[in-house]
Amino acid sequence: MKKNDRYQQLIGKTIERLRLKKGWTQDDLAKAVGSSQSAIHRIEKGGQNISLSMVNKLSRALGNQILSVNDSVSQSFRINGGRELSGEITINTSKNAAVGLLCASLLNEGRTVLHNVARIEEVFRIIEVLESIGVKCHWQNHRKDLEIISPRELKIDEMDIEAARKTRTIIMFLGPLLHRLDKFRIPYAGGCSLGVRTVEPHLKALESFGLKVDAETNCGFYEVEVDQEILHDKSDRYIVLTERGDTVTENVLMAAAMFPGKTTIVGASPNYMVQDVCFFLEKLGVKISGIGTTRLVIKGRSRFNYDVEYSISEDPIEAMSFIAAALVTNSEITLRRAPIEFLELELEILKNMHAKFEKSEEYLSANERTRLVDLTIEKSRLVAPIDKVHPMPFPGLNIDNLPFFSVIAAVAEGRTLIHDWVFENRAVYITELANLNVKVDLLDAHRVYIEGPTNWRPTELVAPQALRPAVVILIGMLAAPGTSILRNIYPINRGYQDFAARLRQLGADIEPLIGI
Repeated sequence: MKKNDRYQQLIGKTIERLRLKKGWTQDDLAKAVGSSQSAIHRIEKGGQNISLSMVNKLSRALGNQILSVNDSVSQSFRINGGRELSGEITINTSKNAAVGLLCASLLNEGRTVLHNVARIEEVFRIIEVLESIGVKCHWQNHRKDLEIISPRELKIDEMDIEAARKTRTIIMFLGPLLHRLDKFRIPYAGGCSLGVRTVEPHLKALESFGLKVDAETNCGFYEVEVDQEILHDKSDRYIVLTERGDTVTENVLMAAAMFPGKTTIVGASPNYMVQDVCFFLEKLGVKISGIGTTRLVIKGRSRFNYDVEYSISEDPIEAMSFIAAALVTNSEITLRRAPIEFLELELEILKNMHAKFEKSEEYLSANERTRLVDLTIEKSRLVAPIDKVHPMPFPGLNIDNLPFFSVIAAVAEGRTLIHDWVFENRAVYITELANLNVKVDLLDAHRVYIEGPTNWRPTELVAPQALRPAVVILIGMLAAPGTSILRNIYPINRGYQDFAARLRQLGADIEPLIGI
């Protein structure tokens, strides 16, 4: 077979898989791209040359980039699975903390330096947005630390809209910007494809600071006006959050930081990224009580013009990723600098599943606040938990850690019920594990049964367009003997720094593939 013919067949198979995933017929796809059913049939069978213009049309219609040349967005991984991992890995700093702190840096007129910033796509997108509105961002210390200097006047009308639309973090510009601008607009938030994720709790909470948003007049943007009379009213603010969300709590925290009176937040998230933002704001002179609880009391200041440095805490979700990789491949690895406070319930559930691990004595992160341990995961014969596995707001099982229990359950003896009540369709992504021969029974959009142990088999898949489910599939491929291909891994790059290289450090056989 000629190389060109093989490429055409690979493209055709990819198009067919994406079409079927959307539940479309060939005729549906043909109408979406202005072609014919017979042409789509020939393309899927690899029997027709396809132009780059048609590839782009098909990519837009199917919601996935099919082909690129040297484009990291559509990079793929080739995994030769079934290998035992070993060694140790140091946990990187938190992605979710980093993006919140980048937004919080807009509050400071002085020089902000964030230490050990995760170099990931989500961070890069926010930096692109900041630079487009006039913020100076400069990497230091071998590109580990980030210096941020906010200008006196932001060029908000020059915002990089394309970068902003790729991240849900853009919604956290509302809190800092309402103190700096009377009117502005930001694009609708993007990020993971996890169903409808309302921003109403953000808008409702920030009304206390005069925020008024029109999300209907200009489709695709939040048109923001700030009522200056409400903003400068010196009376105390008492805000009850209708959703104990991480980003909504951070948004209100940032708005409260520049209000010189007293703000009380009831129903706040006490999660790790929120605590990082609190610790940073304290360095700016904001007084905050109740950090780590659901009730925060903030005494802010009207202006910040300081040179401030802050060290970001380690990422509990990355730690859980490596815990899952060790258990699923039946390996022994050591995690250095694991943030134990945000892993305790996860480890207790794993202990009840007969997972074996050892913890070191506790020590502090570089921020001198977050508790860390070194954690050694040992080879274990797992059994299914008696109760269902479901997330809860901190200190419950972290919502982002729940998907890892689905692939862990695949190697446990028995049947495990995973209940993802938070997102409308994330449980559906878990059914992709069936392609690796996992026994999956989807009950509804929120609940799925996993039965183990699994007789793994390799496969080729397009990564789910959600960060944690994509990593779950990758971990399953590490366990499956033989060669698997995971395509379009931008969601993983959005939240993990050098993930493939770090897995190779532990002995995984995983290599990037560019384009097809």
